Amino acid sequence: MCTSKNKQNPGNTPIVNTEDLPIVLTVSDVSKILGIGMNTAYDLIRSGAIKSIRVGRQIRVPKAAFLEFIS
Repeated sequence: MCTSKNKQNPGNTPIVNTEDLPIVLTVSDVSKILGIGMNTAYDLIRSGAIKSIRVGRQIRVPKAAFLEFIS
């Protein structure tokens, strides 16, 4: 996973270096990075707030779309 935690980080908030993110993220990756549940991540994708692509039965979020959402 692309997250790391350090002792100066309060709570369970993941610290992510956006340069280290893969080209596409899974819904699980998105939920972990944002610190939200899987259902909320799927809701954001379903609503179009986070753009995604479907590869067969899998949903992938392009890195550019994720960065656009968090900016």
